[in-house]
Amino acid sequence: MLLEARLEQANLLKKVVDAIKDLVQDCNFDCNDSGVALQAMDNSHVALVSMMLKAESFSPFRCDRNIALGINLSSLMKVLRCAQNEDILTLKAEDAPDVVNLVFESSESDRLSEYDIKLMDIDQEHLGIPETEYSATITMPSAEFQRICRDLMALSESVAIEATKEGVKFSCSGDIGNGAVTLRSHTNVDKPELNVEIALSEPVALTFSLKYLVNFCKASGLSSTVKLCLSNEVPLLVEYTLASNSYLRFYLAPKIGDEE
Repeated sequence: MLLEARLEQANLLKKVVDAIKDLVQDCNFDCNDSGVALQAMDNSHVALVSMMLKAESFSPFRCDRNIALGINLSSLMKVLRCAQNEDILTLKAEDAPDVVNLVFESSESDRLSEYDIKLMDIDQEHLGIPETEYSATITMPSAEFQRICRDLMALSESVAIEATKEGVKFSCSGDIGNGAVTLRSHTNVDKPELNVEIALSEPVALTFSLKYLVNFCKASGLSSTVKLCLSNEVPLLVEYTLASNSYLRFYLAPKIGDEE
């Protein structure tokens, strides 16, 4: 085996793939000794997905040399749906593989399921994502962000996100009316996952497509909090932090004046 990566819970990969499969159809899982990474743009080149599952997320993890596994995400999702959420998942690939092997072990019984997915040759350029000092970073409950995006989508296709020292305001206007939700910094000692934290170096206001944001929110099941990073004229970063310093990040280009 060239690659062997064992996840205690198949559910983690299932949720990750489910969150990105509507944005990206085919992509490379880049495996090396630091973990499994994925980076891909959606077809319209408006959104970028970046995922990193660090080697520490797996036990054991072995990858003898860098390898790119080109996989169709809907095919992968079909196979992952065969796993129970608590199943242990092991990914295996040989040298110069034409398939990736997925083994699901039941944590409760002696059931062992094994599937092979055919690999694709995907020519994918790797985009360097520049390190950005953001003007505003908002950390909030992921369920709250999902609710705001879904609620405003009923009125409009776009949302303006405005961060000031007063708080963060999500507002939209559409044919049937307008809507706005404002959140202020808020600390809940008993339930820190409900905290809203706003770090601001300067006020920022940008407009984004709600269709994409609602899509990103499919990752809400991966983390109780979400981080939104904003700066004028750069893409919005929506980050879901996973265990062992792993993450799932989405980048979305802002809408420019005429598009709204």
